[in-house]
Amino acid sequence: MGLPEERGRSCSGSGGREESGARGRARSWSPPPEVSRAAHVRSLQRYRELHRLSVEEPREFWGDIAKEFYWKTPCLGPFLQYNFDVTKGKIFIEWMKGATTNICYNVLDRNVHEKKLGDKVAFYWEGNEPGETTQITYRELLVQVCQFSNVLRKQGIQKGDRVAIYMPMILELVVAMLACARLGALHSIVFAGFSAESLCERILDSSCSLLITADAFYRGEKLVNLKELADESLEKCREKGFPVRCCIVVKHLGRAELGMSDSPSQSPPMKRPCPDVQIPWNQGVDLWWHELMKEAGDEFEPEWCDAEDPLFILYTSGSTGKPKGVVHTVGGYMLYVATTFKYVFDFHPEDVFWCTADIGWITGHSYITYGPLANGATSVLFEGIPTYPDVSRLWSIVDKYKVTKFYTAPTAIRLLMKFGDEPVTKHSRASLQVLGTVGEPINPEAWLWYHQVVGAQHCPIVDTFWQTETGGHMLTPLPGATPMKPGSASFPFFGVAPAILNESGEELEGEAEGYLVFKQPWPGIMRTVYGNHPRFETTYFKKFPGYYVTGDGCRRDQDGYYWITGRIDDMLNVSGHLLSTAEVESALVEHEAIAEAAVVGHPHPVKGECLYCFVTLCDGHTFSPTLTEELKKQIREKIGPIATPDYIQNAPGLPKTRSGKIMRRVLRKIAQNDHDLGDTSTVADPSVISHLFNHRCLTI
Repeated sequence: MGLPEERGRSCSGSGGREESGARGRARSWSPPPEVSRAAHVRSLQRYRELHRLSVEEPREFWGDIAKEFYWKTPCLGPFLQYNFDVTKGKIFIEWMKGATTNICYNVLDRNVHEKKLGDKVAFYWEGNEPGETTQITYRELLVQVCQFSNVLRKQGIQKGDRVAIYMPMILELVVAMLACARLGALHSIVFAGFSAESLCERILDSSCSLLITADAFYRGEKLVNLKELADESLEKCREKGFPVRCCIVVKHLGRAELGMSDSPSQSPPMKRPCPDVQIPWNQGVDLWWHELMKEAGDEFEPEWCDAEDPLFILYTSGSTGKPKGVVHTVGGYMLYVATTFKYVFDFHPEDVFWCTADIGWITGHSYITYGPLANGATSVLFEGIPTYPDVSRLWSIVDKYKVTKFYTAPTAIRLLMKFGDEPVTKHSRASLQVLGTVGEPINPEAWLWYHQVVGAQHCPIVDTFWQTETGGHMLTPLPGATPMKPGSASFPFFGVAPAILNESGEELEGEAEGYLVFKQPWPGIMRTVYGNHPRFETTYFKKFPGYYVTGDGCRRDQDGYYWITGRIDDMLNVSGHLLSTAEVESALVEHEAIAEAAVVGHPHPVKGECLYCFVTLCDGHTFSPTLTEELKKQIREKIGPIATPDYIQNAPGLPKTRSGKIMRRVLRKIAQNDHDLGDTSTVADPSVISHLFNHRCLTI
């Protein structure tokens, strides 16, 4: 069956003005002058026909795509087996079980030896400081991955072992994750902005036998002593009876000491003068990356893995407060991220792709590492932040590397909008062809600015909806095929079968609003929660048996476009990162002054959503600015800076039902100063609500 190859260059539908109506229920679109509406209609009809076939015949559809990859042994049994209905037994998904392959072999060896892309640049690395740059070809990347695979094997890492990675955005991070994949070990990457406590929790949950980190790095003006945080985490692991026997450390901040020839990625020395940073060292545990690589051979036979063998674990916040270890597998994930990258971004061999996410999130796994490399793409890997050393940094990089496809978060767009058009328009950006957004729904104002200013009204925008759990894009426009509506995730990707359900679990037809679910598996779907399959079943399949439940609300308009309306469960989406309210509440009540806490989301002009916390004090304690700062510091240490609350309100009492359940719906209304509370007949003490309204924080 296959996908259409008659793609050509992308064409754009221009976003019109926002019309009145809740959540933009009627936003217009109009094709640009060079593209007739009839052409858009034909493209949309072609897309819908292909999508229908991909859903009705998933085995044939994905079987054709699988032929584009290398399999050591073929799938001799059923191509797809699954059960989505908890009432009929255990939930399971199996794509191509019995076939064997290696994802590292497919993204590196085949590109170098079969496709003759050895001299093609795999990554342009752009450091925190302008001028800190290097690049690595596919052949050089393959050599370094083989070397580090030998390093890991020498340290005793075998197929099935778990390896924790806690690193900044440097080339060694890509090398480390691909080396794990090459020898069949599971990488568990922890975002370098997370705290020592968060790292410890993730190491313990998956029993990681080795940690890979770096000495330190700059993020904008801020110096992060990563090794110090890693040591603190490993000490916590030891205290809990789980000593990690080995920690491999990249000398990143101290590259100048190594000399160019000794640096494994050949990155230049740091241009910023470095203070005398003390890097703690634990003899017998810590090993320098560069010293191990000197002694390592540059060949390593890949470990051939079953398509259903686990590839990696990536933790995402859970509504219980304990992060979930999302498990993705080798074969299905490889097919899905390669295919979504190819078609959602309309990839062509000459493209330079830039995803601004951190590899510590699923976006970086799928659309910095595995998806682009599977297609033989050239990507930009950026260590810095959008506003350093000035707010035009992103557009300077776009011009520098002639970036053609650009993928970022609505948070970054809203942040840069504040500084006006000039920092953007002073750069050419003429190379840009497709723009993308990820992490949260984009508001129409930001969409229009992105389209009109950044894209100069000629770049289509792919507003992608997906999750850590889905592995890749689920709802998205396709450049040139699906006309755009500002703020809509548009249509399902090939093989994806969405539905909207009401509270009773009934599928709604036509225009509808309710729970977003998916009716059948796609290759990139997660397979389990690491070490806790019952939690996987309860979280995603119990509420509506027979469906994968996203936890998001959704509306489908009269044209069949999907609009994500937000999280339904107790999760917050801050700057595109999901945070559990329970996790933040747990961190708050660990403070000796706090008896009880409740956390809700509050709209934020840049982050999309921020944290608004209600805290009830223990007797003998007084609410003060000092206490507020202590609580913020505690959350930063326990979870990470991303979870720092914007607002903390003293709450002598919380609105509860007579059974003692906190009414978060009411708290969200209070946080937003919205007195339309609906039915409050079940509130045990209505006076609590009045008090909280009268003493709420001054919000923006």
